[in-house]
Amino acid sequence: MQADIHSDEGSRPETTSSGSGFADDGKNTIGSQLASRLREAIISGDLAAGSKINLDRARQSFNVSLSPLREGLARLISDGLVEFEDNRGYRVSPISLANLEEITALREELEIFALRESMRLGDVEWEGNVMRALHRLSRTERDASRPETLEQWEAMHREFHLTLISGCQKPLLLHFCNLLLNLNDRYRRVFLTRTSGDRNVAQEHSEIAQGAVARDVEYSSDKLRQHIHRTGTNLRNHLAEKGIK
Repeated sequence: MQADIHSDEGSRPETTSSGSGFADDGKNTIGSQLASRLREAIISGDLAAGSKINLDRARQSFNVSLSPLREGLARLISDGLVEFEDNRGYRVSPISLANLEEITALREELEIFALRESMRLGDVEWEGNVMRALHRLSRTERDASRPETLEQWEAMHREFHLTLISGCQKPLLLHFCNLLLNLNDRYRRVFLTRTSGDRNVAQEHSEIAQGAVARDVEYSSDKLRQHIHRTGTNLRNHLAEKGIK
């Protein structure tokens, strides 16, 4: 079953998964569940950047009331994935070169700081978690011609990067890094529908992880900075080819 939650005003007929079955289980409100569903639709590109979100269509598609829907959208506004304008309503945040460059620069600073703190404070369990996340990622296939493999690889890739910095013992820092990964993944997911990559990303991940568990602070930090920077350069080139400024 598919759900069209756009308006008729100038947006292409993008769709996202839908269905009833939302329930407040005491841990995840209906609003938080809707936020997760919409977040994935935005990051994956199912909801096009800049497109308007029609509340009535979304409410009917997800079979929910307006209150939890607005709660979910409010969460995405704080994440930088949705914008709200008076008299114009909700819209998926647009993409731009300037936005990508800011995201890349912030990731280079905050993720590397989080990695350095993880190497300083992380315990043996953190080391094991990093190596397990690396193993799962390295065993996951990524093939641009098979979209289902991209989704699986993206999940493992995200897990690896978050596990890598999970030992920093700074919840607010991890929150910011998580937000930046979401914003960055909007660009990466579109890019990866066309290519499986132009470099040995698996080796880069291995070098970062091996350096981290060995507590080689400068080596691992430098490898992570290069990794993030090269990805940003590839994405900037991709946007330029698409004529996005």
